[in-house]
Amino acid sequence: ADAVVSAGNSGAMLACGLFVLKRIKGVDRPAILTTFPTRTGQAALLDMGANVECKPLHLAEFAVMGATFARLCHGKPRPRVGVLANGSEEHKGTELTRGAHALLAESASPSFDYVGYVEGRDVFTGDVDVVVCDGFSGNLVLKVTEGAAEALLGFIKDAIASSFWTRLLALGLRPAFRRVKRRMDYAEQGGAPLLGVQRVSIICHGGSNAKAIKNAVLGAGRYVDLHLPQALEADLEANAALRERARGQAEAAASSQVTSR
Repeated sequence: ADAVVSAGNSGAMLACGLFVLKRIKGVDRPAILTTFPTRTGQAALLDMGANVECKPLHLAEFAVMGATFARLCHGKPRPRVGVLANGSEEHKGTELTRGAHALLAESASPSFDYVGYVEGRDVFTGDVDVVVCDGFSGNLVLKVTEGAAEALLGFIKDAIASSFWTRLLALGLRPAFRRVKRRMDYAEQGGAPLLGVQRVSIICHGGSNAKAIKNAVLGAGRYVDLHLPQALEADLEANAALRERARGQAEAAASSQVTSR
């Protein structure tokens, strides 16, 4: 098959990607990518939960793959990539984010521009096209965003229903409300692609309705037509210097730990 789509267990889909579809050359860890709406278009965030524990090398791979996706699927010729952290200052973040930041800041990429740290609120401003993080943080962002979107729509609905006049005024705004809801509805995206495996793989929400599955299948066909796996492999090869620097960084850190012992 050229693509696989499932609303089943995410861990099983990851295992399918690793052992059946196989990894793309140059990928240590496949990553789940989700598209978020922004004020100016769309932003890609990965990893959304495939890898809870990561190394700077993995975030560097996510940066390359996310940039490839943003270029092909979001129409961003040279995507702006940031690392998710708890502040924009270089001393913020964790050992993982500081290592990834140093790696990406020191290695000019032929396929994207690295903009440094970004905060959670920056995901929706449109100032960054790709946000990279470990799967634990990414999954938290996804679940909080889903909950906030549902709550916001509920708040608006309750406010409209509070009086006759607000219900009357809302009739004229109904088309605008529908456009907003459409942008915030996960079913419009269908599912999240698992990047880094040799075939297109789409992971859908466990509670997906028929509309979400339909859009996931249509999206899978689009990614096949765009030759997404092949583009990912080509960009990973073009960014081989970044990968080598990451390996060198990891070896130096390991050697330092052995020496200190």
